[in-house]
Amino acid sequence: MKDLGSLMKQAQAMQQKLADAQAKLAELSVEGASGGGMVKVVLKGSGELARVDLDDSLLQPGEGEVVSDLIVAAHADAKRKLDEKQAEMMREAAGPLAGMGLPGMPKF
Repeated sequence: MKDLGSLMKQAQAMQQKLADAQAKLAELSVEGASGGGMVKVVLKGSGELARVDLDDSLLQPGEGEVVSDLIVAAHADAKRKLDEKQAEMMREAAGPLAGMGLPGMPKF
């Protein structure tokens, strides 16, 4: 039973670390880019699009479709980076209990 008590304490500590990691994620922001940096977007930790920066050379008549495609690509780049960062932070918070399949615990 001593091992079960130790496991429960580890699980409680991990839950606190996960809560702390989620708070840090809320403050996180990542930048994605496309078109060689001609389009940049910033996503908040929640996934909310916070900013779009466009190179002035894209603001020409007839470039609308290109700009749209580049914005989508930059958003996908930022989303991939955000997902990686979130997974990394959660794995760090979960520590040795990550992926054990415990009820209520995330699997990475």
